[in-house]
Amino acid sequence: MRLPWWLPFGSVPELLAPALSQALGEPAPPQLVDVRTEREFAAGHIEGAISVPVTELAARLPRLQLDAGRPVVLICLTAHRSIPAVRLLRGHGLEALQLAGGMLAWRAAGLPERRGA
Repeated sequence: MRLPWWLPFGSVPELLAPALSQALGEPAPPQLVDVRTEREFAAGHIEGAISVPVTELAARLPRLQLDAGRPVVLICLTAHRSIPAVRLLRGHGLEALQLAGGMLAWRAAGLPERRGA
């Protein structure tokens, strides 16, 4: 039996919430892909993030037109669903890492969120 590619396991490169917040203010900020559900995304997300549920990421990846010259930070609630997303993007030659601790860490750090789609 073949398991879905998006099952989370192991570890991947990470970026802490304060470091991501700082990087977002730089001239060439990282690209943000939020792999939670649309409902979770609408309830609160990081400004500038695009919403692509992890189960749709592989199919939608070619249409995302991610810039290979800039890192991509994958975001989920607890840094669980973002693990396979990072592996997928790295497999396509992109510099990808996850937000350490996910949105829970972002919120714990008191960093801003945007609500709505």
